[in-house]
Amino acid sequence: MLGPSPPEAPADFRRSQELRDAHGRVITDLRLSVTDRCNFRCTYCLEPGTKFLPRQELLHRDEYLRLVQAAVGVGIRTLRLTGGEPTLYPELDELIKDLGQLELDDMAMTTNGWSVTRDRSRRWLDAGLRRLTFSLDTLQEDRMQTITRSRTTVREVLDSIMTARDSGFPRPKVNMVVMTDVNHDEVADFAALARTHDLDVRFIEFMPLDSGRNWEAENVFTMKQVQQTIEKRWPLKRSSGDAPHSTSTNWLFADDAPGKVGFISPVSSPFCGACNRLRVTAEGKIRPCLFSHAEWDVRPLLRRGLDESSLQEFLIDAAWNKPRGHDIGNAEFQPPERTMSAIGG
Repeated sequence: MLGPSPPEAPADFRRSQELRDAHGRVITDLRLSVTDRCNFRCTYCLEPGTKFLPRQELLHRDEYLRLVQAAVGVGIRTLRLTGGEPTLYPELDELIKDLGQLELDDMAMTTNGWSVTRDRSRRWLDAGLRRLTFSLDTLQEDRMQTITRSRTTVREVLDSIMTARDSGFPRPKVNMVVMTDVNHDEVADFAALARTHDLDVRFIEFMPLDSGRNWEAENVFTMKQVQQTIEKRWPLKRSSGDAPHSTSTNWLFADDAPGKVGFISPVSSPFCGACNRLRVTAEGKIRPCLFSHAEWDVRPLLRRGLDESSLQEFLIDAAWNKPRGHDIGNAEFQPPERTMSAIGG
């Protein structure tokens, strides 16, 4: 039997062959998780004893490709590969090469930077990957071990970032999840990193997606606080040309120093109104929102070999059912059962 399907979109929207939700937003960005596995156990995401899905439950490489190909046919223009940690996916290089043949405007990937070599970076770039984003939450080695519960060092991640740029990737992005009394005292240090190495550093509010369910509102160091901290040392000016659906508000240094900073504030100032994203988990669940409680299983359609038009109808229906917003901060808000690693960042 087929798995649960999303409620059907109106017939005229199905005929339009476009991903559009009931609130008027056009969906053009797909976040594709290729694995739920991660070699880090970050305190804001995964507990040490987290169990991952059996490999046989994950989509196969050709299924990822078929699904993205169908999505491109109904308007997806940009793709981000996520995890877990996508570099743990054993067929990553081959998948990037396959996806690079599709008519996408942009293909990016987020990684924790534990294993990015010059040769591999060049292969990715040659195959069609256009941007890399690195996750790094501290510049202090002892704190790195505490936050990630891993043996990867700050130096190794910084080396991976520089390797990616030297291999031909444009200014890499660095994502820092800022947490009160954990690493908020390093905000200015990360701004300095952006200035010194001409990086795009994006500060992200701590979200209720941790497997330990330890999130509390008081743990959130807001983006207003981040901006105030940076501007005590370096005044900022807004960057022009941000896309309406950008997840971050982006700023340059007023003294025209190199680098850029961005503020991602899903808790204190949600950006749901212009969201253009749809998500696919590693085992083929379509999720219309990061914080959604609804998800629909496209894997049975892929395993039965249904044609592209059937996959596209499924995606159109899923997009139509995208919620208006996630309601973090409201008394009735409940975090999703899945963690960030299981959803795909």
